[in-house]
Amino acid sequence: MQGRLIVFEGVEGCGKTTQIARSQAWLLESGLLAKLQNQGKVSQLIITREPGGTELCQEIRRLLLHPHSQEAMHSRTELLLYAADRAQHVENFLKPHLAQGALILCDRFTDSTIAYQGYGRRLDRELIDQLNQIATHGLTSDLTLWLDVDVTIGLARAKSRGTGDRIEQAALSFHQRVQQGFTELAQAHPQRIVGIPADRSETAVSHDIQQVLQTYLQQWYLS
Repeated sequence: MQGRLIVFEGVEGCGKTTQIARSQAWLLESGLLAKLQNQGKVSQLIITREPGGTELCQEIRRLLLHPHSQEAMHSRTELLLYAADRAQHVENFLKPHLAQGALILCDRFTDSTIAYQGYGRRLDRELIDQLNQIATHGLTSDLTLWLDVDVTIGLARAKSRGTGDRIEQAALSFHQRVQQGFTELAQAHPQRIVGIPADRSETAVSHDIQQVLQTYLQQWYLS
């Protein structure tokens, strides 16, 4: 068995969590996952996220996303905490499950760090690339689904859920730079990143994602 890592990316409010849940339901209800399992090609379907994919990572997530009223978090501190979360997640969760043949749907991975801390916080790209390499030990996504939505739409969706986390509360210009980062990453890595227009209904977005997943699963396991 060869595990596969599928990552969902995008700005705040792009619909990642919703579409991961919809993708999970589709894989289960369509019988596609059962077919792959019966053929001995996939062990299980796993849903995870960054930050927060393990028990220790949950504590790092709290530090990263909880709005700190007394002490502002420095951008380099933020970057290093994300790298620490990723290192723990990769070594204690992702790699072991991939080695067992799992199909993993992950909410955010390395592209988020480039977009948020590189473009958004304007930290050095070379430094970010080095930290991503250290944290992942070379692990990359097999497929990244970028849910592409205008930041004003995404932020409005996020704010409708209630009080935003520390990242959601950043200035609009920050989120616009993040979106620019995702746009340029998708242009630079078309073989890995597939853009999905996400300013439509959940059903329409889900339909497009299912088509992409069908194509890639066919290439990986059934061709």
